[in-house]
Amino acid sequence: MGKIRKHKEMDMLNGGIVGKLIMFAIPLACSSILQQLFNSADVAVVGRFAGDKALAAVGSCVALVGIFVNLNVGLSVGPNAVLANLIGQQRRKRINGMVHTILTFGVLTGIVLMFTGMAVARLVLEASGTPASVIDEALLYIRIYFISIPFMVIYNFGSAILRSYGDSRRPMYYLLASGTVNVILNLIFVICFSMGVEGVAIATLISNILSAALVLIHLYRREDEFQFRFHQMRIEKNNLKKILIIGVPAGIQGAIFSVSNVFIQSGINSFGENAIAGSSLALNFEYFTYDIAVAFAQAAVTFTGQNYGAGNLKRCKKIFWECMLFGIGFTQILCIIFMIWDDFFVGIYTISTAVAAFGLSRLHHVCSLEGLTATYEVESAALRGMGKSLEPSIITVLGTVVFRVIWLLTVFKMVPTYEMLMNVYVASWIFTGGLLLLIYLKHMRKLEKKAIK
Repeated sequence: MGKIRKHKEMDMLNGGIVGKLIMFAIPLACSSILQQLFNSADVAVVGRFAGDKALAAVGSCVALVGIFVNLNVGLSVGPNAVLANLIGQQRRKRINGMVHTILTFGVLTGIVLMFTGMAVARLVLEASGTPASVIDEALLYIRIYFISIPFMVIYNFGSAILRSYGDSRRPMYYLLASGTVNVILNLIFVICFSMGVEGVAIATLISNILSAALVLIHLYRREDEFQFRFHQMRIEKNNLKKILIIGVPAGIQGAIFSVSNVFIQSGINSFGENAIAGSSLALNFEYFTYDIAVAFAQAAVTFTGQNYGAGNLKRCKKIFWECMLFGIGFTQILCIIFMIWDDFFVGIYTISTAVAAFGLSRLHHVCSLEGLTATYEVESAALRGMGKSLEPSIITVLGTVVFRVIWLLTVFKMVPTYEMLMNVYVASWIFTGGLLLLIYLKHMRKLEKKAIK
């Protein structure tokens, strides 16, 4: 058993940190970028082979899907942090019970989210102004999509288990496999069988089942504390409480984060169709760069969780600053690449000069300081690695929702230009990152004083 453990786990408690952080974070960033590319492929297949009506139907579901996906990803932070803490504390006998609690909770959460999504789908689509001409197809797509939610939750929770002991590569491989299957099935269902939106939704369902199965098969085949068995599925109250304390605030934060984009979108809509199209295409580049910041934040959760569990505050601080440096640095490098060859990248999405003008404006205004997203992401992650999840969630909601709404009602109202609207992003990052840094530093000083006593 010890031999398997040594081979499978990354030692986050000893030795150099820099190389391990990069080895851990890069596969995570690649996983997220792959997911974005596969999502883009879904839209491309629908748009090219199923027509504008099908594309509008799928597009109208993006906001609703985003809320559930972000909630799911946020909830998975809890399992990651809690297991990392147990590893750092050398309380390995408690790991197996925690693994089974995590996966059982994941299944139940997925089922609840699935039925909730189906229940509110029509209401949300109608409230968001989905045209009557496409609402039936949108409902067909979203209801099939929601069947895949339990499998998506299992994949995310299972991946969180793997990340807790340093394995960020397998989730990437599983995502690569399932994403490739998704794209192939999209083409088969839509082109060969003319299935339209239901074909894309069924392809997504099958790919999510595959990714969940791959994670479970790996955990089933393990021969250590992380081994999974169906007959041992259960929820231990104390374990669940620890997961919820960290995961629920992070999940709610992720879901509410999507709300702020709805308000900003209303401002973008006021500039007309070219602005909407240009903003949408530029958003793709922000997703790719933001994925890097989030990857180093996930590294901060795991590395901090283990070292905080081991009582090594000095190493926790080192991890924090290095994750911050790499998160800002690597994110900004990709941004600079996009800005240098801006005409080429924007040209991939449009041949319209009017649309491109808005796209280029957003690209330069937002990506010029996109690296700042790593500040609040890493700060939140480090605090969660130490079991403190509520405060970063409150501050992030204040900074990314409340602050942006106030900006729209004051600054943007006084200077109602597209450029001033885009400036809300950078302003909110500075505000949120600054506040969370103060909270992190205050919390660390408190812990260090406590350690001295």
